[in-house]
Amino acid sequence: MRIYAGNLRYSMGDDDLRQLFEEFGSVQSAEVIMDRATSRSKGFGFVEMDDEEQARAAIQALNGKDVDGRSITVSEARPRRSDSGGSYSY
Repeated sequence: MRIYAGNLRYSMGDDDLRQLFEEFGSVQSAEVIMDRATSRSKGFGFVEMDDEEQARAAIQALNGKDVDGRSITVSEARPRRSDSGGSYSY
C-alpha cells in the first residue's frame, strides 16, 4: 500500500520518514518529496508498505500525531487523475 504523509518538518529526510513507519511493519520505500528548483523538502512524502494490515495500523496511529511539533497528516495515497501528470496524489 502506498501511503501519503504530509505536514512533515522540512528537515525530515527519507530515513527519518522510514523510521517513523517501521514501528508498524516492513517499509519497502520512503521518500520525502523535494522541490526540484530549490532542493528543499516540500513537506510531504510517500511510504510503501507491502502488508496492508500494517499499513492501515500506521495510518490510524500516525494521522494527526505530533511529530517534531507538527501534526502530521497520514492517509492512503490515491492514484492521480490521468490529466494531472503524475502517479499519486493525497
